[in-house]
Amino acid sequence: MNKKLIDSKVLGYAALFVGIGLLPLLGAYPVFVMKVLCYALFACAFNLLVGFTGLLSFGHAAFLGTAGYVCGHALKVWGLPTPVGLIAGMAGAAAVGLVFGLLAIRRSGIYFSMITLALAQMLYFYFLQAPFTGGEDGLQSVPRGHFLGLNLANDLTLFYVVLGIFVAAFWLIYRIVHSPFGQVLTSIRENEARATSLGYDTARFKLLAFVLSAALAGLAGATKTLVLGFATLTDAIWTTSGLVILMTLVGGMGTLVGPMVGALVIIALENKIGDLGNLLADVTGVAWFNGLGESVSLVTGLIFIVCVLAFRRGIVGEAMAMLERRRA
Repeated sequence: MNKKLIDSKVLGYAALFVGIGLLPLLGAYPVFVMKVLCYALFACAFNLLVGFTGLLSFGHAAFLGTAGYVCGHALKVWGLPTPVGLIAGMAGAAAVGLVFGLLAIRRSGIYFSMITLALAQMLYFYFLQAPFTGGEDGLQSVPRGHFLGLNLANDLTLFYVVLGIFVAAFWLIYRIVHSPFGQVLTSIRENEARATSLGYDTARFKLLAFVLSAALAGLAGATKTLVLGFATLTDAIWTTSGLVILMTLVGGMGTLVGPMVGALVIIALENKIGDLGNLLADVTGVAWFNGLGESVSLVTGLIFIVCVLAFRRGIVGEAMAMLERRRA
């Protein structure tokens, strides 16, 4: 890739992160922005697997939930320092990802997807009954603690720590994608048989990509528990796996920024759709819109259908294609 183009992309990413860092100072609610960042990291981790390796997992919520519970338990019960708790959650997710990968990686297509879904559901029912998770009540009152001497009880302080974690994880994904390892992953996605004929052990590469994706998804889950102060079964249920697929497709699969945009759109809809419904009811006089806040799944489903029919590349993918057509 042209070095000048790479430099311009890096500058663009830097400007984007500076803009995100200014959001709380411009009146944005820090906890909401942190929640979006956590799900954006989750979607970026998933995109590393599906967008750059070509493996569609239906069980990625297992890694988000595992890391959330491990991190919460480490901070609340074991009293570990916050950075160690985050690393423990990430390591727990990576370990689960290794087990899942060893069982599923030699399958492909729908068989791979169904195996990951089945394994994730088994883990979900374990979390439902395990004593350390709190069952249906979840793991509550997880302390934020301190991070490198910073008191995380302050939302603004925690926001910049979460932003730093996200930037570091994004940089890691960027380096992976643009490394020789990332090029092999892309070749596996495009034509696995050809990659095998060139002498690459594709199963090993896919397993490593799966574990890396699980670890980064775990970092997102651990950070989310730190931000919200609790971990629940919602993090590990299959609908959360569907949600991250939706985020990736809406934003743009196979792009680095796309999952971030998709996460923002979906999380903003979940949080603000009730206000939007009330506004539409006032403007149109149709009382049905008042209940729109209870129909989040319907709205996100409609968005998914529109994206599949009209925006196959997602929001960022379509924007990039439009810029390429203008350059041509």
